[in-house]
Amino acid sequence: MGYIYFVRHGQTVWNVENKICGATDIALTELGHEQAMETGKKILEEGIQADEILYSPLSRAKDTALHISEITGIPAKEEIRLKEQNFGKYESTPRNGEEFKEAKKQFLNRYGNGESMLHLAQRIYNLLDELATSDKTYILVAHNGIARMVHSYFHEMTNDEFAAYGVKNCAVVRYEFER
Repeated sequence: MGYIYFVRHGQTVWNVENKICGATDIALTELGHEQAMETGKKILEEGIQADEILYSPLSRAKDTALHISEITGIPAKEEIRLKEQNFGKYESTPRNGEEFKEAKKQFLNRYGNGESMLHLAQRIYNLLDELATSDKTYILVAHNGIARMVHSYFHEMTNDEFAAYGVKNCAVVRYEFER
């Protein structure tokens, strides 16, 4: 059985302000950079072995991945499919807004001019299907919306569980592929 690790990017200004980042390119805070470097050290300390880091093209994930790569020596490469979901009209609005909370449970909803959960699932599931056939171990560095989708690939979830799922900034989560 193969496996992957998922790491959410470090803290951003919009995380602090409780705003939805989505596909908007928001930079890491100073704490976010520190979290990324600490995560690299944690990966070394825990003896996590990986062949490659794949990261979202958005700067908050890219910078996190490059900090981890620099500390661990694991090569890093951009993977466009790891870009955060476009939440359309909800980007920059409060993360805990009631309307958004309900909208996340509607998997065909494109949030006005964004991307539906089904479209997101297609690109993330296709990526994970490819990684499942590889002999390599990967660290994926991306976003909370991507974390939800990755988790749903490996675990059965209700719509409510899916909408509520999240990971903390720079959390490291391990998933195993069944072959």
